[in-house]
Amino acid sequence: MKLSAIALLSVKIALIALSCSNNTASVPKKVQIDTPVIPKKDTLAIVAVGDIMIGSAYPTKSNLPPDDAVHSFKAVDSLLQGDIVFGNLEGCLLDNGKSTKCKDPNSNSCFAFRMPERYAGIIKKAGFNLLSIANNHVGDFGLKGRSRTAAILDSLEIPYAGLQSHPYAIFEKDSIKYAFCAFAPNENTVSINQTDSAIQLVRRLKAQADIVIVSFHGGAEGAKAEHVLKRKEIFYGENRGNVYAFAHAVVDAGADIVLGHGPHVTRAVEVYRNKFIAYSLGNFCTYGMFSLKGPNGIAPLLQLKINAKGDFLYADVVSVKQDKVNRLTLDENQGAFKKIKSLTNADFPGHRLKFSGSGRIELMD
Repeated sequence: MKLSAIALLSVKIALIALSCSNNTASVPKKVQIDTPVIPKKDTLAIVAVGDIMIGSAYPTKSNLPPDDAVHSFKAVDSLLQGDIVFGNLEGCLLDNGKSTKCKDPNSNSCFAFRMPERYAGIIKKAGFNLLSIANNHVGDFGLKGRSRTAAILDSLEIPYAGLQSHPYAIFEKDSIKYAFCAFAPNENTVSINQTDSAIQLVRRLKAQADIVIVSFHGGAEGAKAEHVLKRKEIFYGENRGNVYAFAHAVVDAGADIVLGHGPHVTRAVEVYRNKFIAYSLGNFCTYGMFSLKGPNGIAPLLQLKINAKGDFLYADVVSVKQDKVNRLTLDENQGAFKKIKSLTNADFPGHRLKFSGSGRIELMD
């Protein structure tokens, strides 16, 4: 009897083990799928240019280029490539409307720019993927012009900033999160003259993004305004800002790159706390009512390289030039690069930058 009981117990244990085995087999095993981690880039390529206004239909269509602006960027098409390709949109995108800015629109002193809406596609096709609209011409046609410009850029998915209604943009590309804000001294734009507010905005953006790009439209205009004065600049009775103090303040707040425009001429560059500052990128591609004489007719196309922390590595300067007949072309004489070098030497003595004959700017060892 004792052996029978032991045998019976063994059978029960075997049956229980078999039952557990079957239950386990019926439960599907969880398969862990690893989400691929895309490594962030070590080096970022930032292309930056100044003012863009490729033809205005105001007051008449005779102010449009003969090719309807299609070939505006032909000379530099292969160069407008990078993680970020930035420019200042000097005017609004709008198909109709009158400007209250000009008493006599047919006079030679009427500077109101209304680019046909279809021109936005030309700008995007050229490679631009970040635009400032903080300037004195975005409001040439009032709220209608500003609103339509914003709507068109939204539809093309081109990030932009600078209006009080749209002070900044945050976007991601290749696992890098960028924040962009733009400033100007003009009505309905984010003010370059309210430095405390600018600092607060940049700090907020830096808390949300890997790289913060700041743009400003500031300083006096023309051939007599090539130098960075390091003080408030008054032009036509307007306070155009202290661009030197502004640039330093936003870098202190967390900006990684500062890109200036507005004077219509090339100005010096600076590396401050390892961050690159361009004080004016001049007239890049401007058709019609723009003076292109002397220094107004040359400009840099900057090809910046920064690391993942936003620190400056080096910049290649491609010099371009414009005239009324040939429009935008490459400048074999490197006029803009030479201008940047001479102005940087004059305005920032003791700088740590090295200018090579090839057009490269880099830090001294």
